[in-house]
Amino acid sequence: MLEMLPEWMKIFVMSMVPWLESRYVIPFAILRFGWEWWQAFPLAVAGNMVPVPFILLFFDSIERFLRRHKVFEKLLDKLFRVTRKRADEKIKRYEYFGLLVFVAIPLPFTGAWTGSLIAYLFNLRFSKTIVTVFLGVVVASGITTTLTLTGTYLWFWFS
Repeated sequence: MLEMLPEWMKIFVMSMVPWLESRYVIPFAILRFGWEWWQAFPLAVAGNMVPVPFILLFFDSIERFLRRHKVFEKLLDKLFRVTRKRADEKIKRYEYFGLLVFVAIPLPFTGAWTGSLIAYLFNLRFSKTIVTVFLGVVVASGITTTLTLTGTYLWFWFS
């Protein structure tokens, strides 16, 4: 099914996936599709940001619904425990700056989805969280784009 989509749609949709996000989709667009970084960057960042307001606005309702079932309650408890453990000290101490740094580090499980979940768990303000997560996504995407371009140029230079 994905084969039928145009490349730009693949990039946009893949950027919404929690474990991919823009930080991994931009290198994919550059290396697999041969795109220039300036083509992939804004599209991937935009796709990465699409789920954020929905997570912030509706996760409370989703959580209440899921907690009606024991299986999901245990799963949510574990998810929240792990997320709080990863972010507790940083967010309590630095709040939005801590969230920015957390989202900006281009490692697995530190992106916009997890940042939005952290903002929900720590009851951070919606408007500030949107801006903070956006800046974090831009920084993380910039880091991975720079590393991809540097690696590509070095590969061609040495080969």
